[in-house]
Amino acid sequence: MLEVGKPYYQVLCLIGNHLERKDMNLNDVKKLAGMGEGLQVEFKRKVADPLKVLREVVAFANRKGGYLLIGVDDDGSVPGLKHADDEEFVMKEVIDKHCNPIIDYQLERVKVTAKRDVLVFKIKESIQKPVFLIYNLKRKIGRAYIRVEDKSVQTSREVRKVLKGQTKNQDNLVKYGEVEQSLLRCFHQTQSLNMQYLAENTSIKPHEASDVLVKLTLANVLEVHPSDNGDLYTMKGEPPVGRGQDAPRRLFI
Repeated sequence: MLEVGKPYYQVLCLIGNHLERKDMNLNDVKKLAGMGEGLQVEFKRKVADPLKVLREVVAFANRKGGYLLIGVDDDGSVPGLKHADDEEFVMKEVIDKHCNPIIDYQLERVKVTAKRDVLVFKIKESIQKPVFLIYNLKRKIGRAYIRVEDKSVQTSREVRKVLKGQTKNQDNLVKYGEVEQSLLRCFHQTQSLNMQYLAENTSIKPHEASDVLVKLTLANVLEVHPSDNGDLYTMKGEPPVGRGQDAPRRLFI
């Protein structure tokens, strides 16, 4: 469960109030912009690189959904888009062609002035995960991303398996064999661990460690915390202790 402060809780309430409605106005956009980017909000001044912007869309779909606001600066100001038609066309095309599986979203245009608009993409959480951003359409090669705080992080093999397993909505019973017990004993020495820790401190083979970490996460014994520096695992409900400068905070899986 993600722990958030009161200001960002207000953002989540605002998002919740509007996800099923099509009446967002400029005041709503300014409120979201004023709160800053976060778990379910991303700003873009314009669509300079469509596939790069699409990372945010895919990351939202793989988590809890979110708002992509195009025509909003990083500082939260809302200049809008002068050529909103062109930006809308480009984004709709890349979403339709480069997301696999297809995602569910709504699009609103909010007037800033008579000649400028903000595009508001309301991305729904996907019921089929993981969602991939397909970079090479011919060869069907792509990557999956997930939202972590205000970043869209590329997923590891293990996180993709967890996402896929969660969508199956089934009981995940674990048989506690020698490998499982050896891995869990590691938490007597450390609050959080990763694949490198297991390689250096246990005799568990990498493919076995990967499988067991996924199984224990799906069984709600462990919690995975993705970041740009790799995944950390903790016992369920425990915050991670970072191994590197960008230690992730508590996530959701």
